[in-house]
Amino acid sequence: MRPRVDEDIQELMVRYRPIIAFRVRKALGAQNTDCEDLVSEILSQVLEKLQLGEFRGESSLGTFVYTITSRRIVDYIREKTKVMKYAPEPAPFPDPQETLEVAEMSDKVKKALSRLKPKYREVLYLYYYQELSREEVAERLKVSTRKVSELVNYALKLIRKELKP
Repeated sequence: MRPRVDEDIQELMVRYRPIIAFRVRKALGAQNTDCEDLVSEILSQVLEKLQLGEFRGESSLGTFVYTITSRRIVDYIREKTKVMKYAPEPAPFPDPQETLEVAEMSDKVKKALSRLKPKYREVLYLYYYQELSREEVAERLKVSTRKVSELVNYALKLIRKELKP
């Protein structure tokens, strides 16, 4: 009696595995890494339900397998979307016009910075890019903090003047 059950299981696997795999890949996409796991899970559900006697023969075995496959695919999608519901929203695609304007402004600022005298460039570099405090910049440049403030403000004034149309 035992060899017949094993033969039936083998026949079931050979006959329905490709069909289940096709349905799963079609529903989830061929690139989904969970496809094979889901196919194996569906096959074990089918076998378990057959062994428990849940297949009553009111429909074909193919319909029984199809129903289990469809329900498991839906459950899988629900699980994944539930997880995704709490994931952060992806950032929207940048506006091409805005990206172009930012790039143009960046070029203008770069040119304006290159036209500044080295002492103004250095103070801006230390203060904004190195994020040093006015006291730290004053210590490095061996000037007073008041002088650092004046240099930064004057350099910004020159840059704004360059950027005006």
